[in-house]
Amino acid sequence: MVQFERFLEAVLSDARLEGCPPRLGEAIHYAVFPGGARIRPRLAMAVAKACGAKGGPIVASAAAAIEFLHCASLVHDDLPCFDDAEIRRGKASVHKAFGEPLAVLAGDALIVLAFETVACHAVSHPARLAALVSILGGSVGTRGGIVAGQAWEAETSIDLARYHRAKTGALFAGATMAGATAAGHAGAPWRALGEKLGSAFQVADDIRDVAGTAGEIGKPAGQDALLHRPNLALELGVSGAIAALDAMIEDAVSVVPECPGQIDLQAQIRITARSFLPESLARRAA
Repeated sequence: MVQFERFLEAVLSDARLEGCPPRLGEAIHYAVFPGGARIRPRLAMAVAKACGAKGGPIVASAAAAIEFLHCASLVHDDLPCFDDAEIRRGKASVHKAFGEPLAVLAGDALIVLAFETVACHAVSHPARLAALVSILGGSVGTRGGIVAGQAWEAETSIDLARYHRAKTGALFAGATMAGATAAGHAGAPWRALGEKLGSAFQVADDIRDVAGTAGEIGKPAGQDALLHRPNLALELGVSGAIAALDAMIEDAVSVVPECPGQIDLQAQIRITARSFLPESLARRAA
């Protein structure tokens, strides 16, 4: 992951060259570094490896694009018009550190940068580039992407499964599909894995919001109850939600498509899933 972090730094350095207003460049960098667990780009790269890829700029750019989209969604989620969150990843949220106008623009810029990054590094493989652009667009768009997921919170009636599939699952599906596509494989067979992992991560996030502390999760806790948002841990209780999470991880493992690294990827998914919850809650789940 050290090499991937350097790749992110290089891309952001290029984005902050002459022509980029300095404070906008600072806000973009602040939104990406230091990062969280980088679960989504790790997943994209793990799938690419399982499909036989040995890294390279296309794989790195696909993973970076997924991370930029994720970071953009966090910046926008934290805005006063949505969650009005003061902290993210254990530090002041972007709008608290730079002001609301720059936070909006930084999130927008990261979305654009995701597509620019793939376009620059996958240009020598036009078929893969076209597929990656389509996958990334679907992950963030109005037809089931993270924009749709955010917009469901403004509806008077919410289909919980559809909400979770868009709010969280879409970008996980984008990660698995982009990883396979970057490796030269069809992305579609990998959608189910991403969606199931996304659903599992959403349940983990529900648990963290209910049972975690701001110090553990790096953002305000108890937001779902405060904002009257759907939360499985509030519905089933923490123990019930943890049991559901365990079952969902095994369900995800079962749909990993056949590929050269299938067994290794299944093992890695189980290991990664342990990081979905803070240590205190992970011990409770064990």
